[in-house]
Amino acid sequence: VSTHDGKVLVTLDQTIFFPTGGGQSCDIGTMNGLPVVDVYEYKDDILHCIDCAPDALQSGDSVHLVLDWAHRFDNMQRHCGEHILSGLICAAHHCDNVGFHLGADTVTIDFNADIPWEELLEIEGQANRYIQEDHPIDIQFHRGAELEAIDYRSKKALEGDVRIVAFPGADCCACCGTHVLRSGQVGLVKFLSVQKFREGVRIELLCGKRALEYLSKTWEQAKAIGQRLSVKPVDSEAAVERLEGELTSLKLRCTQLEESVFESIAKEQAGKGNVLLFQPAMRPDSVRRLMDAVSKTCGGLAAVFAGEEGHYAYALGRADGQDISPLVKTMNTVLHGRGGGRNGFAQGSVEAERSAIESFFKENGYGICD
Repeated sequence: VSTHDGKVLVTLDQTIFFPTGGGQSCDIGTMNGLPVVDVYEYKDDILHCIDCAPDALQSGDSVHLVLDWAHRFDNMQRHCGEHILSGLICAAHHCDNVGFHLGADTVTIDFNADIPWEELLEIEGQANRYIQEDHPIDIQFHRGAELEAIDYRSKKALEGDVRIVAFPGADCCACCGTHVLRSGQVGLVKFLSVQKFREGVRIELLCGKRALEYLSKTWEQAKAIGQRLSVKPVDSEAAVERLEGELTSLKLRCTQLEESVFESIAKEQAGKGNVLLFQPAMRPDSVRRLMDAVSKTCGGLAAVFAGEEGHYAYALGRADGQDISPLVKTMNTVLHGRGGGRNGFAQGSVEAERSAIESFFKENGYGICD
């Protein structure tokens, strides 16, 4: 028993806890009822990090170890799901698994080959059929000539007894991790994404209980969407496409109506010089287009603020391109704003009341018409 950085570290003559390594997180659980929060290798020792007082455990004590089985089984499902998928992918694409990580949420695997999504989905189907067939997993130690005779994935020159984990018909690999007894215990595998990574791809996936929970949540969401769209869950994509088309048409119609309104406002401000306008909340692009229309007719600075008390989006501009950057810089400071521009144009937002905006322009020498 020792301490380091305020942590109690325990080494045992033997342990049931798997240490962090090979892309897999460690086991957790208890030692004499005390939480085991981390397990890792240091030189030739396996260190158990215990959340307890320094004198709670003494050298020479006999200890009772209890695994957090749910955590261990989750790691086993994810690890073995990776085995099955990596074996099938490497066989189909004659590539190597060059990276593996059991993350907090998902599993990632890196391969040194470009693997299309469509082909990954075919392999996903093969893997799930293999899981459903419930094949036994074979784990044996081999060495020397016996080891040399075995064809296993990522074969390297290794000394002594080597632990070979075989998923007959799917994968065979040297591995020291934790594994299920039969493929059926993996439950399910589901690819989530594939993206370019270095000289190949990085695949993100879920296995076992995590995959089932994810698909269940996805189904519930699809069902809720279907109910709101009055379609079956499996038909929601087509319904969303229809809504997207309708939304595009409505946006076009709104833009056309806005242009008509903006043109009318611009005519009302013709020849008035500097103009300050307040409008209801609008999209930033709409604020800019209104300012642009007014600046072409007013003959001075066009300042448009759209929003509600306390928060406004703004667009300022002059048709003659006169520099307004000093004004904008001061305005942003005084009115708690952000944004900018050039060539007689600026756009952004301010956190200020309407009265403060009006006072700013008056105090800075702008005879504003509103």
